[in-house]
Amino acid sequence: MAGPNLYLKRHTEILVKTVGFAAACEATGKSKATLGRYFSDAPEHADRFMPVDTVAVLEEAAGYPHVTSALAELSGARVEHDPARPNQPERNMNDHVIALSQRFALLMAEYHQSIEDGVISVNEAKRMLSETLALQQVLIDIKMKLEAEATG
Repeated sequence: MAGPNLYLKRHTEILVKTVGFAAACEATGKSKATLGRYFSDAPEHADRFMPVDTVAVLEEAAGYPHVTSALAELSGARVEHDPARPNQPERNMNDHVIALSQRFALLMAEYHQSIEDGVISVNEAKRMLSETLALQQVLIDIKMKLEAEATG
């Protein structure tokens, strides 16, 4: 086994060992043997890979997207891990609305300051982009919360 398959298997192994076998088994409901098969490079397990829902559970427990990052690298993409946004405990809708209001206010303040002279400079545009991305993340959090509530 070589190439991308081995690369994914190695990152799967790192993920499981980061969480710890016992904790990984408990979090996923899978046996130690099953988890071991997902990263085994033995020929009989060459076509076995960890299901994406299991990856998600373990990456949340690990606090780092080991397998997701490996998949992104293989496709030429990049995953940006934001340690300032660890997998946070559930927020209620009021917390989300407050965060949304705060981020929008910051964006509007940045916009107001940027257009005072009638020209938005490159640095001002970058700051506004940064605030827009932060606002977008809050909206994504709200969307995820609403989808979770809508599906039960």
